Amino acid sequence: MQRKQLRKLFQEKGIIVAPGAHNGVSAKVIEKIGFKAIYATGYGASANVLGKPDIGLMSMSEMVTHMHNMANATSLPIIADADTGYGNAINVMRTVQEYEQAGVAALQLEDQVMPKKCGHMMGRELISLKEMVGKIEAAVSARRDNDLMIIARTDARTKYGIEEAIRRGKAYEKAGADIIFIESPESKDEMKLINQSIKAPTLANMVENGRTPLLPSAELEKLGYKLVIFPVTSVLAEANILFRVFKELFETGTTDKLVSDSLLFNFEEFNNFLGAKDMRNLEKKYLPQEVVE
Repeated sequence: MQRKQLRKLFQEKGIIVAPGAHNGVSAKVIEKIGFKAIYATGYGASANVLGKPDIGLMSMSEMVTHMHNMANATSLPIIADADTGYGNAINVMRTVQEYEQAGVAALQLEDQVMPKKCGHMMGRELISLKEMVGKIEAAVSARRDNDLMIIARTDARTKYGIEEAIRRGKAYEKAGADIIFIESPESKDEMKLINQSIKAPTLANMVENGRTPLLPSAELEKLGYKLVIFPVTSVLAEANILFRVFKELFETGTTDKLVSDSLLFNFEEFNNFLGAKDMRNLEKKYLPQEVVE
């Protein structure tokens, strides 16, 4: 159902704004606010699960479990980061099938050499265009549900320039990718050129303080983008607020001011946001009365 939801969004007018979620809570908040899709960020997964940077440390099985949990936390379509596909074209085929079973609506594959790095870090190396084309073709052939969307990302811009990045984007489009993601363009002119050159829907990656201009979604739509993701926003916000609240606790020995300043979610309200009240009603419906009481 979520895959058809995402396909429908791509058929409708307007840009799709998919904030990044790094765990189930952030996914539920994004849905509650009213967004229509979620980007399940690999950067945020590595930070959230491992407490490590996005340098290819998460394994495929760890990411599949993480994506499964994310997909179960929300009814929105999940656009999932699948890094390099965790190996060659044959590995990619298994990755696609495992991600599909985990419940994602789209998955992103990139043309970096393993172990990969965040797309706004330096030092990224690429596999050959020919190898990446084979990986995309393998991904397309491996999906069992044709509504599962394949996103092909190239990191060529930073080291090889925008023309090479566009050349790769066109080749990945021809190989069957549903969405083209040219990572880290460095100006609005480059972003415009991308959309003049690529016929398939394109993805804009808005990383705060990253290499690409941080533009409003409406402006990105005018430039020709169909999908915009904000992959690190949630995890950056969480880390920032945690530093603030734990500093207050460390210095004062109490969280009283955090409560009075409304920096903390009300405990009962948060439980109900997570579904505690709904679970309680299910207990009353399905469990023996003596257990519920």
